[in-house]
Amino acid sequence: MIRKYVEFRKHIDGDNILAWEPPEVIRKYMAGGMCGYDREGSPIWYDIIGPLDAKGLLFSASKQDLLKNKYRDCEILRHECNKQTQKLGKKIETVTMVYDCEGLGLKHLWKPAVDIYGELLTMFEDNFPEGLKRLFIVKAPKIFPVAYNLVKHLLSEETRKKVAVLGSNWKEELQKYIDPSQIPVEYGGTMTDPDGNPKCPSKINYGGEIPKQYYVRDQLAQQYDHTAVVNRSSSHQVEHEILFPGCVLRWQFKSEGGDIGFGVYLKTKAGERQRAGDMTEVYPNQRYNSHMVPEDGSLTCSAAGIYVLRFDNTYSYLHSKKVSYSVEVLLPDAASAQQIQNV
Repeated sequence: MIRKYVEFRKHIDGDNILAWEPPEVIRKYMAGGMCGYDREGSPIWYDIIGPLDAKGLLFSASKQDLLKNKYRDCEILRHECNKQTQKLGKKIETVTMVYDCEGLGLKHLWKPAVDIYGELLTMFEDNFPEGLKRLFIVKAPKIFPVAYNLVKHLLSEETRKKVAVLGSNWKEELQKYIDPSQIPVEYGGTMTDPDGNPKCPSKINYGGEIPKQYYVRDQLAQQYDHTAVVNRSSSHQVEHEILFPGCVLRWQFKSEGGDIGFGVYLKTKAGERQRAGDMTEVYPNQRYNSHMVPEDGSLTCSAAGIYVLRFDNTYSYLHSKKVSYSVEVLLPDAASAQQIQNV
């Protein structure tokens, strides 16, 4: 582990990382920041998930710069722990984190973004082991278990024990561990910026949608699991069985030879191919210019059953289309995963 750490630190120029200046788009739109100290003197880091424009970041900055920026954040926190150790006369070497998940939605489950976030988590686990004291999840929406299920396998068992999802009384719960004077008014405390701003934006960046003038590329290279030719005046159907309500279907696809229609349907009869008109449409069919820009999307399945992802080329009388696609089923929580294993 030490050898790997030294090698990675050399690769990322960790000795000079604090002097490194992230690109402007990361400085302006990468949400989060250090703000205040908990009751034991450990620094607190806030991650603001909802306003984060993950797709915009990946179109505007390199993966290496995003990785370096997160490593830089970790180094800032480590140096702050050292300062607190000297100031308080006791060893401070762990960090409290608050994840504000308000606004977390299907757009955050875009596969390239989830993959990058997984790499960031792995980097943190590998290079800053046992650096986390506790992590509080606040304002978690219904889709949070799905999102957490995607990345929790990257966390050590010890780290997972430190994750706490707080309920509707989360402001009171935070104050058990953090003095109100060290919590922004936005999160139930009394801290404000010098100008009285209750969100303390001088310490916490709240992100936002990234203007397209920052984009350095129009799309990301994506590896697809399957390829199919959709003949003229025909369609191609992909079936997935959903065993529990609350699962999320996630897809990415691109086409060659022109646009392609796409929609999602719920079968009314199992065991046989059905026409679109005989099934229940749950994601409206429409034509996509996926030969120009790859498409991705998600659907939260409100009922169990056989879901059909249908690539539609029935409107084309002359041209066949080649479609490359990937489809995943995301489980709503660990309990459902266990039930599926049992089945």
